[in-house]
Amino acid sequence: MTGGKRSRAWLVAFGALIFAVFLHVLAYHLVGSFAPSGVDPGKTTLILVTGCVLLSSSLTLSQAMEMVTRAFYARSDLDLLLASPVSPRLIFAVRIGTIALSTGALAALLAAPFINALAYAGGPRWLSAYGVVAAMAVAATALAIALTIGLFQILGPRRTRLVAQIIAAVVGAIFVIGVQALAILSANTLSRFAGLQSELFQAIAPGLESLFWWPARAIMGDLPALVAVLAASVILLAAVTAALSHRFAAHATAAAGVSAATVFERPKASAFQPATAAQLLRRKEWTLLRRDPWLISQTLMQVLYLLPPALLLWRNFGDDGEAPVVLVPVIVMAAGQLAGGLAWLAVSGEDAPDLVATAPMPTRRILRAKVEAVIGGIALVMSPLIVALAFASPAAALLSAIGILIAAASATLIQLWFRTQAKRTQFRRRQTSSRVATFAEAFSSISWAAAAGLAATGAWSAAVPVGVALTILAGARAIRPR
Repeated sequence: MTGGKRSRAWLVAFGALIFAVFLHVLAYHLVGSFAPSGVDPGKTTLILVTGCVLLSSSLTLSQAMEMVTRAFYARSDLDLLLASPVSPRLIFAVRIGTIALSTGALAALLAAPFINALAYAGGPRWLSAYGVVAAMAVAATALAIALTIGLFQILGPRRTRLVAQIIAAVVGAIFVIGVQALAILSANTLSRFAGLQSELFQAIAPGLESLFWWPARAIMGDLPALVAVLAASVILLAAVTAALSHRFAAHATAAAGVSAATVFERPKASAFQPATAAQLLRRKEWTLLRRDPWLISQTLMQVLYLLPPALLLWRNFGDDGEAPVVLVPVIVMAAGQLAGGLAWLAVSGEDAPDLVATAPMPTRRILRAKVEAVIGGIALVMSPLIVALAFASPAAALLSAIGILIAAASATLIQLWFRTQAKRTQFRRRQTSSRVATFAEAFSSISWAAAAGLAATGAWSAAVPVGVALTILAGARAIRPR
C-alpha cells in the first residue's frame, strides 16, 4: 500500500486507524444494545449467539480446509524439510499448529470490532469471546486435517485437490444459505436473524441445560463453559495430530507430484474453423475458466450465495410482494464481485502475455476482447436469475440488468487500471498485489448495489450511492499506477 515509499506510511497508518474506528462504531451500533444480557440468558439470546458461532465456525472451517489443502500441494521447502534430521511427524505437527494459529488470527481479526464493542458496553466478561474464537480455530483445523486426509485415502491426490476446494467453498456458505433458506420459508425474508427467531427454530432447539449452548455461554462470560470449550478443542487437535501427522508426509509427497494445471477434458480434434483474433481470445478465456478446477472452486462461493435469492424469487413467483426489490441489490453485489475476480484472471492472470502481445491486433482490441469475455461470463451466470425476475417484476429485472452491467464494468475498469503481471495460480492472493484496487472494487460494488436497491423502491436517494460509486472510480483512476 505504501509502494515502497516511507512518506506514505503515515497516511496508510492513519487510514487503517480511521477504518478500525469506523468498524468499531458500526459494531457498537449493531450489538451494543445486546451487551447487557446476563450470563444466564434466555433461549432466544442463546439461539442468536449460537447462530453467530455456527456462522463463524463454517467460515473458519472453510479457511482451515483451504490452508490445509495448500499445505499438501505446495512444494516450497518440502524436499528440504524431509531431508533434514528431524522427524517428519514433528515437522508436520508444527505445520498443523501454524495452520491453527493462522486460522485463529484471521478469525480474531474479523471478530475483534464486535467483541470489543460488547466488552465496552457490557463489561469485560465479553472478552472471553476471544477464547471461543481460538477454540473454533483449533477445532476447525483438526476437522479440516481429518477430512482432507480422508479424501486422500478415498480419492487419491489428483481428485482430492478439486474436491477439497469445492467442499471448502460449500462449507463456507452452507450455514449462511441454510439460515437464509429457513428465513425465506418461515418469514419470507433474507434476514438471517428472522430465521433464527422463527417458531420452528425455537421448537427444535434443545433445552437450556444442553451442552449445545456451552459455546454461547462461554462467549457471554461463563468461565467453566469457556474452559470446557477450549479444553475440548485442544484435545481434538492433539488427537488428530497424534493419529494423522505420520500420514501427512506421504500424502504431501504424493500431492507434490500432481500437476498444478489439472484439465477436465482433452481438446477434441475438429476441423479448422476460421475466426477473428478477438473471437479466439474470448474463446481462450472461456476455455481456461472451464478447464481449471482451482478457479472454479474459488469462484463457487460467490455463485452459491445466489441460491437464497433464487429461492426467495421462486417462493414469491407471481406475487406482488417486496421480494423482487430485495433481490436487486443482492444480485448486483454478487455480479460486481464475480466480475472483479474474472477480470483479474483475464487481465492480470494472463499466463502467455508475450504470445498474446504478438497477436496481429492492437493492444486496445486485445483488452476489449478480454473485457467481452468477462462480461459474457457474468451474463451466463446472471441471465437465469434476470429472466426469472422479469416474470415477477419487469422493472426490477431491468434495474438488475443495468446494475449488473455497471457494477461488472466498474470492477473490470479497476482491474484494468491496477493490472499487474501475475500467474493464474495466484488468484487466491490477488488482493495482495493492490489492496487499493481490492477496497475500491468492493466499495464500488456495494455502492452500485445500494443504488440499484434504492432505485427499485423508487427513492430519489439512489443518487447518493451513485455519486459515491463515481467518486470511488474517479479516485481509483487518479491514483492508478502510471
